[in-house]
Amino acid sequence: MLISVYRYLRLPHRHHRLLFHLSGMHTAGEGAPPADGVTSKHAAKKEAKRLEKEAKLAAKQLKQAAPASDKKAKADKEKAQKAEEPAFENITPKGEKKDMSQPMAASYNPHAVEAAWYDWWEAQGFFKPQTQSDGSAKPEGRFVIPAPPPNVTGSLHIGHALTVAIQDCLVRWNRMLGKTTLFVPGFDHAGISTQSVVERRLYKLEGKTRHDLGRETFLTKVLDWKNDYQARITNQLRRLGGSYDWNRVAFTMDPSLSKAVIETFCRLHEGGILYRANRLVNWCVVLNTTLSNLEVEQKQLEGRTLLNVPGYDPKEKFEFGVITSFAYPIHDSDENIVIATTRPETMLGDSAIAVHPDDPRYKHLHGKFAKHPFVDRLLPIVTDAIAVDMAFGTGAVKITPAHDPNDYEVGVRHKLEFINILNDDGTLNANAGKKFQGMKRFHARREVVKALGEAGLYVETKDNPMQIPICSKSGDVIEPILKPQWWVNCKPLAEEAIKRTRNGELVISPKQSEADWYRWLENIQDWCISRQLWWGHRCPAYFVRVEGVDADVNDGKNWVVGRTLEEATERAKTLANGANFTLERDEDVLDTWFSSGLWPFSIMGWPEQTHDLSHYYPASMLETGWDILFFWVARMVLLGIYLTGKVPFSEVLCHAMVRDAHGRKMSKTLGNVVDPLDVIHGLPLVDLHQKLYEGNLDEKEIAKAIAGQKKDFPRGIPECGTDGLRFALCAYSGGGRDINLDILRVEGYRKFCNKIFNATKFAMLKLDSTFVPNALPNPTGNESLVERWILHKLNIASTNVNSHLEQRNFMAATTAVHNFWLYELCDVFIEAMKPMTDPAVALETRTSAQQTLYTCLDYGLRLLHPFMPFVTEELWQRLPRRINDDPSIMVSRYPTQDSRFVFDDAERQFELVLAVVRTGRSLAASYNLQSDIQLFIHASDAGETKLLESQAPTMASLIKGCSKVAVIGDLSQLPPGCGSTALSPTVAIYLAVQGFIDLEAEVAKLEKKIHAVNLNLDKLLKATSQPDYRDSVPTTVQQANEDKQKVLEAEIAALQQSKSMFLKLQ
Repeated sequence: MLISVYRYLRLPHRHHRLLFHLSGMHTAGEGAPPADGVTSKHAAKKEAKRLEKEAKLAAKQLKQAAPASDKKAKADKEKAQKAEEPAFENITPKGEKKDMSQPMAASYNPHAVEAAWYDWWEAQGFFKPQTQSDGSAKPEGRFVIPAPPPNVTGSLHIGHALTVAIQDCLVRWNRMLGKTTLFVPGFDHAGISTQSVVERRLYKLEGKTRHDLGRETFLTKVLDWKNDYQARITNQLRRLGGSYDWNRVAFTMDPSLSKAVIETFCRLHEGGILYRANRLVNWCVVLNTTLSNLEVEQKQLEGRTLLNVPGYDPKEKFEFGVITSFAYPIHDSDENIVIATTRPETMLGDSAIAVHPDDPRYKHLHGKFAKHPFVDRLLPIVTDAIAVDMAFGTGAVKITPAHDPNDYEVGVRHKLEFINILNDDGTLNANAGKKFQGMKRFHARREVVKALGEAGLYVETKDNPMQIPICSKSGDVIEPILKPQWWVNCKPLAEEAIKRTRNGELVISPKQSEADWYRWLENIQDWCISRQLWWGHRCPAYFVRVEGVDADVNDGKNWVVGRTLEEATERAKTLANGANFTLERDEDVLDTWFSSGLWPFSIMGWPEQTHDLSHYYPASMLETGWDILFFWVARMVLLGIYLTGKVPFSEVLCHAMVRDAHGRKMSKTLGNVVDPLDVIHGLPLVDLHQKLYEGNLDEKEIAKAIAGQKKDFPRGIPECGTDGLRFALCAYSGGGRDINLDILRVEGYRKFCNKIFNATKFAMLKLDSTFVPNALPNPTGNESLVERWILHKLNIASTNVNSHLEQRNFMAATTAVHNFWLYELCDVFIEAMKPMTDPAVALETRTSAQQTLYTCLDYGLRLLHPFMPFVTEELWQRLPRRINDDPSIMVSRYPTQDSRFVFDDAERQFELVLAVVRTGRSLAASYNLQSDIQLFIHASDAGETKLLESQAPTMASLIKGCSKVAVIGDLSQLPPGCGSTALSPTVAIYLAVQGFIDLEAEVAKLEKKIHAVNLNLDKLLKATSQPDYRDSVPTTVQQANEDKQKVLEAEIAALQQSKSMFLKLQ
């Protein structure tokens, strides 16, 4: 009975005592076998099954109980350790090196690890370009990035963190390659955005407008805002680890950069590229300024839509997405002509009606007039084949030259009157007639339709799919209006930029951005650079008011420009030709992108011929988001070529736009805008909510944002540290246009930092106090197989990371270094070397393993440094130093391909060892064995046998719970009762499972497996036995099939062996 029960038990040997307890349960009392011990075969089998069931249940309970208790013990231990460790306090004096003599902390703490290093790097001058004695770049070359200047509008968000992570990764990598590197920081005054946010803040806190304060007082408030946020942003950039040369920090309104702006304006005007004209512009009523086309977004409507408009009562909605038809009476006739419009209020500015010259319906009206119903105005009926499509609508089109881009062209062609009906504040002026004068534009829309109905001229209103122009800054509906402004003729500049790009002087990646680049430049329009703001560079242009001359301020004939007032005055004297005159400076300021377009060379001192300009311009690359390729990058190229004769950088890299985990654009009202410092330090949910009140959101927007934060960050934002955040952002960067950022993934890379920290801490225990690293990392020739393998893998990782960074594939680069650390160094080498560092092992073996471990830690940390600057410096500084080593990891040499570490044979041999390890683990898991694992490897090839015998201790150390790995030459050496699997035609792996399995069930399983493998073999043999197989199938496929056949046959043999064993045990 005991034997019968034993063969059904799956319990490990340590639980065999349970067997005797179970088998003795029925020796007496009710339900016990007869006293004479006689029982039927059926009863015994039934009893055995019942006992098996109980044993399985007991084993399951034991298994469940152990992990739970282990988990609780581990949690309690970690809690105790955390309680024992006092809160970290940075006691390192600013700029001094952190004391590394203290023991390493019990666990990774990003706050402690990242403290003090940045100030020390800066104090040591590591951020400054390292040059040769004559100031020229080092022989390795130079690498220069002009950092895109963040707007001083507000703090940085996670999209800026992506920019810093990618750029600083490239800068640190190139610095470690030995190049002269320069990373220039700076800030943009952001005219519209900054003035707008300060105005909103002023009104929210004091109930005042800028006009209440006056220009000078208001600009003082804006300057205070700029200083506050520039300091905040500087702190953010430092915490993100950006290795900027802060001695060269620039601001777009600094005196030297302002001088560059004035010089550019004057040169463009002198070259005939910049001109003044009264043309249609995009007018934002809310901001009261002109916008460029790039600052206008098109909102798609599918039909009738009611929308709120900024500047109106929030409860009031206006109708968009419809087209209204109405009739104009023909002058001196009973006829009407019907037209249609999506903007009925603009009919108050109509100056003509256009029809197609070939349209028979209107030929009798050629040269006649329509009478305006609300103002004293006759509208000529003109013929225009360009503007009118006979088949569309009624074939008649109202023409409003002062308020529509297409109508503007018609007005120019036919010399029509340009009638502006709008004031700058969005109300209608006297040209709209007394009935509508003073009305706000969208109130006037309703009133015009109502008045048309009362006059009997209204026809109908119906749905009309359309786009409406929206200000990207304020959300206002843009109005096309006539304004005298300064314009840049971009076509000749764009032609040269296209030519230079096609010649290879500029490389744009990814390819999609390059295609966008050409398409935009080929269709470029003139650029309006005037802005009706107070904050910005005031136009260096002056209207010359000559005594006795009635001059028009709208054109450029009576304007002069000057680098100084003196220069402008001299030019005005020539214009006035001896007459008295006064100069009136243009009140407008310049578009922010005008000064930003000079960034790569203005920060180097242009227009002066400075040392920086001659040594660091053009820059090596410009890295930015694809969404400002035209706003900024194109303008830098256009102006750079025109003003300096050189393309301002040789490469443009466009990174993705960061969205939230749901793919939504970051928006304050959604509550998904994330401050990178909150990810670095962590922030409770209640504090996230509180930050919303610091901005300009109203109560409804705050409530919406709070709801979004509760959904996205139910437990707040966890502390991830700078290194985890940077690595995550780089890992996301694979060349796409969008990144859906999940904070939990960032937290996952914080755990990777923890893994690196703990692995290094453990590994350093193997480097005892007597260890001294060799002067050079040259292999001695005495390295073990696993040492040669890890050095080879280190070389592969180094080669791949460099290659991926050259290709700007940050996702692949982070994957390569992540895999080396996690799956090769930590999971394999550090585990495999444990037996080699045992005190009982020969000194030569132990020393070799230590030297290899040191090289892997040293080079592995260097590989990681561009992505994770802080934790790598912290750990690298704790390593023993080689003779003449560098003072910091950030100025050490980056690992590159190294022929000293090429061990192809070792890689091939150890891959077999790892294959055995992986297969052994899988085999043990299939039998649910977690301890006392005994593996037997049968290899029929003598070379493989010798290799595996030598690596038996290594394999045992790599299989958790393994107590024995034996390599056998004959199957007769196998113990009874082994599960098995074939690794290859020459290697089979056996696992001792006697006493752990249900023999009958196992035999049944093996029969099924054998049947399944035989089916695969039969299928393969059938395919390879076809008459034309040898002639029609490629030799590579034939070889693969032969190998597959051998593996299947070996698998069948191993399974048959196990089946035979189990049958004997039965």
